[in-house]
This record gives sequence, structure tokens and C-alpha cells, in this order.
Amino acid sequence: MPPRPPSEYVVTLCEMMAPLGDVQARRMFGGYGLSIDGLTFALVADETLYLKADEVNRESFAALGLEPFRPMPDKPTTLSYYPPPDSALDDADELRTWARSGFEAALRAAAQKAAKATRRRTRPAPSSASR
Repeated sequence: MPPRPPSEYVVTLCEMMAPLGDVQARRMFGGYGLSIDGLTFALVADETLYLKADEVNRESFAALGLEPFRPMPDKPTTLSYYPPPDSALDDADELRTWARSGFEAALRAAAQKAAKATRRRTRPAPSSASR
């Protein structure tokens, strides 16, 4: 059986954000992950968009009173993804500004992960003399 196509809402979001790059929607845990160049920068759960946040852009969301994504509403666990303000869903330019912020957070996370992997690979192996 072929996979179910994305909802109209997800298709519309991808179209609105298309100027940022080739936005791909992939089914994830009952929702969708949105990515550009293989980097997930947004989630769609229950027809709500959430954008990736980190220490650089998180305050922009928090300052507007926006709450992080809770994958299980009855549990305290949150993910570092926040909804954009409602006004962004009516204005493609505003949405792209918020989405770009999420994509930049995804780029920073990928760079940190790559740097960490490089440090791990370049550590000198413990010598037998130091044992």
C-alpha cells in the first residue's frame, strides 16, 4: 500500500516555505517532519506547525508566550520546537522569517554534532605507557 500523501495543511505549509529551499514532508510519529537538505527544521502534529528552537532563537518564541511542543500532552516532556505566532500562518513572508530561524537552528545543531564527532575521532588513543 503506498504511503498516504501529506494533508492539505502540510502541502500548503511546504508551498509557503518553498523559497527557503526544497521543503520535504516526511511522516513521523503520526505527524510530519519538514526538512530542507536533510535537516529537520519543523514538525507538524495535529495540524499544528512547530519550528526548531535553540539557545539562539528560543527567546523569540518565549517572548510571545509560545509554548514548546509536548509530544504527550499528559506528560511534562517537551521538545525544542515551538509554534510560530498565529499571524505567521496568514502571511507567507512572516512564516518564512520564522521558518528560516528554525532552519538556522537545525544548521547549528548539525554543525555542533559534526564538531563533536570530529573531536571524538581526533582524540589520541590512550597509550599503554599511561596505564
